[in-house]
Amino acid sequence: MEKAINCIAFDLGASGGKVILGVFDGNRISLSEIYRFSNNPILLADHIYWDFLHLFEEVKKGLQLAFKVTDGRIASIGLDTWGVDCTFLDKHDHLIENPYSYRDPRTNGMMEKAFQKMPRKEIYERTGVQFMQINTLFQLISMIEEDPRALDNVGTFLMIPDLFNYFLTGKKYCEFTNATTTQFYDPLTNRWNEPILQAMGISPSIFPPIIQPGTVIGDLSSWLCEELGVGPIPVTAVATHDTSSAVSAVPFIEKDCAFLSSGTWSLLGSEETSPVINKSGMEHNFSCYGGACGTWLVWKNIQALWLLQECMRVWSESGKDYSHEDIILMASQAKPFGSIIDTDDLVFLTPGDFPKRIAEYCHRTNQPPPENDGAMARCILESLALKYRYTFEHLEDVVGKKPDQLYVIGGGSRNWLLNQFTAEALGLPVRAGPAEATSIGNISIQLMALNELDCLADSRDIIRASFETATFESCKTDPWEEAYIKYIEIITKSKTFNQ
Repeated sequence: MEKAINCIAFDLGASGGKVILGVFDGNRISLSEIYRFSNNPILLADHIYWDFLHLFEEVKKGLQLAFKVTDGRIASIGLDTWGVDCTFLDKHDHLIENPYSYRDPRTNGMMEKAFQKMPRKEIYERTGVQFMQINTLFQLISMIEEDPRALDNVGTFLMIPDLFNYFLTGKKYCEFTNATTTQFYDPLTNRWNEPILQAMGISPSIFPPIIQPGTVIGDLSSWLCEELGVGPIPVTAVATHDTSSAVSAVPFIEKDCAFLSSGTWSLLGSEETSPVINKSGMEHNFSCYGGACGTWLVWKNIQALWLLQECMRVWSESGKDYSHEDIILMASQAKPFGSIIDTDDLVFLTPGDFPKRIAEYCHRTNQPPPENDGAMARCILESLALKYRYTFEHLEDVVGKKPDQLYVIGGGSRNWLLNQFTAEALGLPVRAGPAEATSIGNISIQLMALNELDCLADSRDIIRASFETATFESCKTDPWEEAYIKYIEIITKSKTFNQ
């Protein structure tokens, strides 16, 4: 390779965004951060919105900086975000409103409304998506319940990354991996599921064509190039669901390994070659989402480090500005198994005073509340590890095989204490890293679109050569077994939104 290939990854999460330069020299990928910005949901009256216009301005700033850093030598850019959230253009292609956040309470009770129109079993068999009130289907139903004519002026439905790509290129598509999170995509026919849409009173005409990861959408729009002073850079549709991008960067070596994408949410599952939709998946509420390069990802969503993030926000507001390293150290020094919570309890879905909510949960389940901040953090981390074991055991049932190792990726892979707890709870080795898996996967899919990498296996060979991982061994002990028995008792008694 005569010259290194520069690709830019825009990785937008529920709390912030990053602009990452990936440089491929033919043997390795190296990363450098160009820009970082916050993503702060807007609370307006009783609703929670994403500030899309602010986020798009930040993307534009990142573009300008990337163009400057690379002297304009950018082969491709790709953007990924979270799943389930959507937005709408009117019939003149104007943005109708700021998109709602999946944490908005408007979806309360909407699953029950949906099941009145189509049985739960039929919806699952048609989509393979776990039932969560945050799903796109229930967001649309909430709009229709409030106003039966709410969708009359909609010209085009787009998921969040598709909206960014529309403003970047002027092209209207829905990318496959994010489309599969809606709960009205049919993985067996590979198209929007019209029977579900029609049963819910949603016109199929508003949904654009679906494109696969690795599709070059087009060049940056001319107006954007002129405004920013940049060239006509190609925009690639990567696996726009951030977890799907992240899983494409898991450096699997052995067969029958599971993955855990660890962050605000944790997604625990396995990569398969065809859709897995069965009775066990419905019983245990697993999803079958689309992955890169023809793969399918069978996983379960788990509310995870969101709980710790909300605690840290509350502590910071009271003057206790802990770093993540502080929190991990404090948790490591706290008493083991003081109290256990179900992180998926509905009380932890929306923002708020989580130290108070955790204490109230403990009182409700006849446990002593954590006695200090370190004990609170340990309670969250131990409870997460126990939740991972619970989910891991169900994964075996869904996919019909027992994974013999777990790969942890994403920002949470830096949390050594949670990694060790997870190894202990599962009784299996845990390999942690790369932490920037989403950006790496984003960039590797761009490189495949550019024909610089041949396939997913080729990409993973390069990723293993480029990034280090850490291994956490299990020395499973009786206290973890006793804690797991207690955990099962607690979640059996406590109503959760993810059971």
